[in-house]
Amino acid sequence: MSQATTIRVLIADDHAIFRQGLATIIDRDSDMQVVAQAENGEQAIALFGEHQPDVTLMDLRMPEVEGVAAIGAICATAKSARIIVLTTYDSDEDIYRGLQAGAKGYLLKETEPDELLNAIRTVHRGQKYIPPDVGAKLVQRLSNPELSERELEVLHSLAQGMSNAEIAAALSIGEGTVKSHINRILNKLDVSDRTQAVIVAVKRGIVNL
Repeated sequence: MSQATTIRVLIADDHAIFRQGLATIIDRDSDMQVVAQAENGEQAIALFGEHQPDVTLMDLRMPEVEGVAAIGAICATAKSARIIVLTTYDSDEDIYRGLQAGAKGYLLKETEPDELLNAIRTVHRGQKYIPPDVGAKLVQRLSNPELSERELEVLHSLAQGMSNAEIAAALSIGEGTVKSHINRILNKLDVSDRTQAVIVAVKRGIVNL
């Protein structure tokens, strides 16, 4: 194919061996070319601006700037950016946050090479690429009640093993208010105690220990 029709790809991942493996798979395809590789989210934003790739493959967990923040920053300045999340994380919260930030596709790193190339072509055409298992988790996430920013702060504090008094002091709120937030968290996560709340939050990717 001519250079004009080649799909230009940016890879953003903090593991050099994985990046090189991806580049080998992509460059082997006659209609694709890796134009740049980023090892963190900050580089991804800069290299996107420099190369204006057709499709970007973005990991979620990266140093400097995490993947979701990098996706949001890129999409804020390039509304037509076509980004595919490529990660080992498949919790419903990770999927939700990645797509909400502006990603057009979501793949796991265990994906077969042919599916990866198909996803790149699909997103390049302006379509979304959401595998059925990922779509099912997204539907589950959308059906769950949304936690407020304050409830998320309290939940993160619970995950750190803090007591109600410690949470109250850290957030400059009363202990009664903390108890009210915890009760709402338990209801929204459909659990009966704070330990279960943390377990469910970790499983869904709401908090990371």
